[in-house]
Amino acid sequence: MLSLKLAWRNLIGAGLRTWLNVIVLSISFVVIIWHRGMLDGWHEQARRDTIEWEIGGGQYWQKNYDPYDAFTLVDSHEKLSADIQEGVMSNILTPILISQATIYPQGRIQSVLLKGIDPTQKILNLPAKKLATESYEIPVLMGTRMAESTKLTIGDIVTIRWRDVNGTFDAAEAKIVDLFRTNVPKIDNGQLWIPLDRLRQMMQMPDEATIIVTNPEKKNLPQLSGWTFRDQQYLLSDIDRTIKQKQVGGSIIYIILLFLAMLAIFDTQVLSIFRRQREIGTQIALGMTRGQVIRLFTLEGSMHSILAAAVAAIYGIPLLLLQVKYGITMPENTDEYGMAIAEKIFPVYSLGLVITTTIVIFITATIVSFIPARKISRMKPTDAIRGKIN
Repeated sequence: MLSLKLAWRNLIGAGLRTWLNVIVLSISFVVIIWHRGMLDGWHEQARRDTIEWEIGGGQYWQKNYDPYDAFTLVDSHEKLSADIQEGVMSNILTPILISQATIYPQGRIQSVLLKGIDPTQKILNLPAKKLATESYEIPVLMGTRMAESTKLTIGDIVTIRWRDVNGTFDAAEAKIVDLFRTNVPKIDNGQLWIPLDRLRQMMQMPDEATIIVTNPEKKNLPQLSGWTFRDQQYLLSDIDRTIKQKQVGGSIIYIILLFLAMLAIFDTQVLSIFRRQREIGTQIALGMTRGQVIRLFTLEGSMHSILAAAVAAIYGIPLLLLQVKYGITMPENTDEYGMAIAEKIFPVYSLGLVITTTIVIFITATIVSFIPARKISRMKPTDAIRGKIN
């Protein structure tokens, strides 16, 4: 208790040096928590949006389907069994048929993926019901990214050319009936959504599908013959991997900030020991052991982190809470990143994040304070009182 009071008195007595160290360390506190909170918020938001718009509770893939190999789409279709049809009727499953096609917007040529979806499905947030209200022969639902790249908008007519299951080419005009905006580019870029039955008719694939999306509220889904089940963990692995890479990059920022703050504490402790040689020698001569003096200086250094946490809470908590409430606006070119990024990211600051950051900084400050304090163990009280130090 006496050491704590003495350390506090010495710390406050150092004046400006102490508060400069505390301010620098508090900035490290706030920046580390802010950056990790932003990544956690992005991660949570990206996973949630991807589940709601694209993958649901998981997907059944036709055994030949490979989303990274467009050539597999020719053979990636399977007739739905009676059990699957029953699941579709019960809103447990929703089939999607995928095919390659070519469109000719405003005299240009562009390859696209035609995706057929049931307009009555309720598993995905995709506004497919717009397709059921249009009487045009081929109604098309399109994302805003795709609309921007093709220069098409609601009401425009575009020619689509496709090749059916027998290898016969055909073409027809389609009408853009609605545009949707989503944070998930995988269901937007290079894709046109049309009614499932219409695409089946065009491709001459009755009752067939390429993938089957499952309802996220349903668990313990059965294995289906001819289909490979991909769970949420598998389908979200790209997002998880990207966030981990960002966290590794963020760790470099943490290390730099901690290094600057710890360097300031280290220099302060070295200067303090040099200037307080007589005091140290007197304390040892009056009965304090070298270990007690070392603990005193180590305690003084570690108390920087406690003061920094208090200062960081004063200005950091209001600032971080404002970001949680209003979010962080992302630049427009984030649409080109290829993964789900919302217009605003709302950081997530967990209690575990705050506690972990505090413990790491406290331990680091203690270690940095102990290193120069070891020099006290080589001091001779008589030399220290005379102002000499080895």
